[in-house]
Amino acid sequence: MCKATLKTITCKAAVLRGVGEPLKVEEIQVDPPKASEVRIKMLCASLCHTDVLCCNGLPIPLFPRIPGHEGVGMVESVGEGVTEVKEGDIVMPTYIGECGKCDNCRSGKSNLCHTYPLPFNGVMPDGTSRMSTSDGTRIYHHFTCSTWSEYIVIGANYVVKVDPRIPLPHASFMSCGYSTGFGSTWREVLVHKGSTVAVLGLGAVGLGVIEGARTQEAARIIGVDINEKKRALGEVFGMTDFINPSKDSDKRVSELVNELTGGLGVDYCFECTGVPSLLNEAIESSKVGIGSAVLIGAGTETSGQINFIPLLCGRTLKGSIYGGIRTKSDLPIIFDKCLNKVKGPNKVFITGTPSRGAFDSRSFTGRNKQSIEGNEAARLCQGYHQVLSSEHPFPSLSAVHYINKRAFIMFSVVQAITIVLVALTMIL
Repeated sequence: MCKATLKTITCKAAVLRGVGEPLKVEEIQVDPPKASEVRIKMLCASLCHTDVLCCNGLPIPLFPRIPGHEGVGMVESVGEGVTEVKEGDIVMPTYIGECGKCDNCRSGKSNLCHTYPLPFNGVMPDGTSRMSTSDGTRIYHHFTCSTWSEYIVIGANYVVKVDPRIPLPHASFMSCGYSTGFGSTWREVLVHKGSTVAVLGLGAVGLGVIEGARTQEAARIIGVDINEKKRALGEVFGMTDFINPSKDSDKRVSELVNELTGGLGVDYCFECTGVPSLLNEAIESSKVGIGSAVLIGAGTETSGQINFIPLLCGRTLKGSIYGGIRTKSDLPIIFDKCLNKVKGPNKVFITGTPSRGAFDSRSFTGRNKQSIEGNEAARLCQGYHQVLSSEHPFPSLSAVHYINKRAFIMFSVVQAITIVLVALTMIL
């Protein structure tokens, strides 16, 4: 398409107008891409716990806003100067770029690029938005992405090409939570052969950690979760031991981990819940002198207290965004492992039973927090954008799609979709 002929697109998106407000599907306007930008037709998207935080006004309450930062789509058009991707490419929008030239990129030690950082201000680098409501009101982006829209505009450096042989739901699944956990086992720390690992919280991030630790040949992988049903799921991914702290309420998590390891603790403990009180438990679950605790879970609290004595005893505490994964350098490695079945269990069954009560955003706010926490799915890897569409162009994904032609639709995680995740097809 000639860049001079690019026009604003009218499409549907799930718009959030305030904390506690219903998530409504509305018609919006998506502007053409400017220089170094890409407009993407979203094909599939999924839900991350960070989207729940966004709907609760964290980290910054910017409204109206379109949530979503996991997904995969097809390049619809490109702005001036874009050479990395072209129209028709299948791509994954990300929220961290990689210039390859700044100090952090050249160091090879960090994925936090100075040139293309993780943005929290809800706008493009030029301070404007490419999305607006039907009356012209600016809509804020969620990070760089806002994948819960039929079309998005994003900086070209935040886009990674995806091999079209990878099924769309699986590609979407890999765009944040799972890859965050998996990447942390070889990008933030290097889990070594024969080591011991503890994972606090067995959601998508925690399961990614388990599988990463397994492929790094850890000898013992201890999963910790208050949901007993997570035991079977963790075992599929490679967990060797399971702790349910609610069954031993008189003991701290670190006590239970140390009991399992003969009083030594583990080489690496990954905190995947974002609960501040568990940070000290992660530190004290790791070995004196050589243990490492990695913080990769996002929660509602921005601060917490740390007991310095365990750290002074030689343990290491490290924070992580996106598991340390460099989008341009490392995501292709994960895609390759997916295609070549280097990574473990062979099957994941993603099934859906949609209801007419879909899109009740109370599930995303404090009014119905339990419905999120009680969801057994590690991730809602669904053809989200088929809910926004009045047609069904991707019948091969019909098991996870739902069409609702009403203009007013609301999203309910528990009532709308039940996802059974047994293991990952073609993934780890």
